[in-house]
Amino acid sequence: MAVIVGCRVLLQSFRQQTGTIDGVCRLKDHAKYLQNLLNNKLQYIRPTSNGATRHFSSDAKDDLSVRYLDGEDSGIVVFGINRPKQKNAISKNLVNMMTEAVESVKKNNKVRTVIICSMVPGIFCAGADLKERAKMQQSEVGPFVSKARSLISEIGNLPMPTIAAIDGAALGGGLEMALSCDIRIASNHAKLGLTETKLAIIPGAGGTQRLPRAIGVALAKELIFSARAIDGTEAKRLGLVSHAVEQNKSGDAAYLRALELAREFNPNGPIAIRMAKLAISQGIEVDLNTGLAIEEACYAQVIPTKDRLEGLAAFKEKRPPRFKGE
Repeated sequence: MAVIVGCRVLLQSFRQQTGTIDGVCRLKDHAKYLQNLLNNKLQYIRPTSNGATRHFSSDAKDDLSVRYLDGEDSGIVVFGINRPKQKNAISKNLVNMMTEAVESVKKNNKVRTVIICSMVPGIFCAGADLKERAKMQQSEVGPFVSKARSLISEIGNLPMPTIAAIDGAALGGGLEMALSCDIRIASNHAKLGLTETKLAIIPGAGGTQRLPRAIGVALAKELIFSARAIDGTEAKRLGLVSHAVEQNKSGDAAYLRALELAREFNPNGPIAIRMAKLAISQGIEVDLNTGLAIEEACYAQVIPTKDRLEGLAAFKEKRPPRFKGE
């Protein structure tokens, strides 16, 4: 009975998500506003090896770059953290901007993959902005940490695939942000660690929960107790990242590998990918029988879609499918 009730709740959630995928685009105008804002940027720009750009600026309004890629990469959205002087540390403003960006893509059925990366060479995110934290009143700390934790959870709950491209140090809250993504890619010399115990605190944005799920309980305890940072190669060996790549001269090797991976996702059915993500994410937290029931409920959501019929037609006609997320 509990499984049946649980599946009913899940199905309601699925209907909301698929309804969203099928065309609820209430945030379309806001996303367009963000894009127009980004298109008008004239800060310091350095081309990267794939023709994209990195923006360097100390202005708070530029702490986050949100790029909606186009052409063959249409559907890929890149969140670029851009606080060079603060080593991309998580501030109030960055939390607010990322929360807004996450909300803008959450219900956008045209977004296929979100990549979170750094616009600053050699750093992904150094964790919380401790200089800003030191200036906070005691009463401000709790609400800020709560909002940062909520942001990281919202990244984890995005319906489309998310990839963290770690081209430099990801420490404390920076690694917790990466852990909330579906897939992590690191350069071989990147540094990753939950180092909070050095400051006599513990990871407070999901690290104590997500790290054990990624690499196992004993190893997670060892890394958290010791506050040890490991490089990308070791992170790959432990299963903390899916890929460790040799860094290039422009310092964006992990980003480029993330982009390649997103391009592999792009041609496939977007509703199917979202349902597969939901089935995996929900199913891994329950027993096998309940997980199979969740999978069945997710499968039921793709049967009536136009994309499924398009996939069959394309297979029959021996041509690439043209999926629309419908």
